[in-house]
Formats: sequence, structure tokens, C-alpha cells
Amino acid sequence: MNLIGPVTRAVAVAGVLLAAGAMPAFAGPAEMALLENYIGTWNGKGTMTGAETETVVCKMSLSKGNGTKLNYTGRCSLAGAQLSVTGTIAYVDANKRYEAVMNSGIGGFRGVAIGVKKGDGVVFDIKQRAEDDSGNDVSIASTVSLSGGNKMGVTFHAVFNETGDTIDASIPFSKS
Repeated sequence: MNLIGPVTRAVAVAGVLLAAGAMPAFAGPAEMALLENYIGTWNGKGTMTGAETETVVCKMSLSKGNGTKLNYTGRCSLAGAQLSVTGTIAYVDANKRYEAVMNSGIGGFRGVAIGVKKGDGVVFDIKQRAEDDSGNDVSIASTVSLSGGNKMGVTFHAVFNETGDTIDASIPFSKS
């Protein structure tokens, strides 16, 4: 089974959790201060397991955006493929929650995740069912955890619904 398409889609969905899009954001000082702790460059390296085991290497950068948003850019290398994602992350007062939207170079993917404040950080979860680049029906669950202003982690689990094959990855990040 060719895992390049499914893997890149799974990482794209993971990336959705780290980025937010063009929606109004008017965060209060506490919410914005929490997000600003993550401004900087982050490096991640983890393992993807499935039919094969692969190393995943990522670099992400968060910077102050317009108003109360943070801009995001990222790139991951895995299974011989490159994945790029861009977006912003924000606290939206009108909805009283953190929201994330990501745009990916893979098939024009755009997704949304809601973040929940937990302790000294925010956890973004997303579940999606879609077709990969080869037309396979795939269910994907991914989580991005931001904690303490100095920790970031991405996990994802993909299931090929027709075969039951799975792909799992865990990528811890550290601030450069």
C-alpha cells in the first residue's frame, strides 16, 4: 500500500490544529498572553508507524499577526514527501473559544479545529473522514497540545476504513 498520500493528509490534518484562519478575533489580555507564549520557532521529530516505520521531522514558526492573531507556517518531511501548512491561531471572544484553521498545499485542504484551555495550555482536537489522494476512505483523529508556553506535541491516528490498516504518529516539539 502506498502510504505517501494518506500520510501527508494525516499530517495536514495534524497541522490544522496548529493554525487558525481569517475569522474575527478579539482576545482579552489573558487569552492573548497565553497564545503569545508560543511565538517562535519550533522543531519536532517523531515516529510514524503503520505498514512501515518512518521518521517525521517538522519545523514550525509562530509570529505575531494582525490584531490578536498569531501567524503560522510549517513544513514536515516524512516518507520522502514534504508538507507545507500556513494559517493563524486566535481566541475568538464572540465564540468564547480558541479556533484554528489551516491551509495546506495538499489538495487545497482547509480545516477547522476548536481549542480547549487545559491547565496552562490549549488542546486542539479534530476528527475527519475523507478520501486520500488515491481515493481510499480514511478516518483521521489528531490532537495538538500546547502547554506551559514551552511544550508542543502532535499526535495522529489514521484508519483506512476499507482495510482496517492504521497509521499512528507522535511528534514532540521543542522551542529553538
